[in-house]
Amino acid sequence: MPQIVVLTVGNDPVLLETRSQVLRTAGYIVVSARSIKQAITKFLEGDFDLIVLCHSISEEERQRFTAFIRERNSRTPVVFVASSLGQRDPLADVTTQNDPQDLLTGLREALTRNHEWLDDSQSQRLKRPQI
Repeated sequence: MPQIVVLTVGNDPVLLETRSQVLRTAGYIVVSARSIKQAITKFLEGDFDLIVLCHSISEEERQRFTAFIRERNSRTPVVFVASSLGQRDPLADVTTQNDPQDLLTGLREALTRNHEWLDDSQSQRLKRPQI
């Protein structure tokens, strides 16, 4: 069964690894990047169903990277993981909290919102992981 491939980006290595483990446990295939520069390279080399941006990345870098993604593939949903309630990223498709259950709910929401725009080959990849 095809799985969902996620690019998760964050400057804090502990948060990045913890989040990656949560996503892998939920059945996602995870590729991690510890900087925007590394994320751009991985994005260009990969085929991602979803991008997860951590609050450890500055707002300016998040916006620059999201604009870069939109210029190349506007169908890839972007999820921002906030550090506090009320924190938002206006360019992200979904904002969620760092709590594992909130994170997984946010990812499913982003995939569901963007599912209608996917073509048939991409739709086949969106088998939701079991939580």
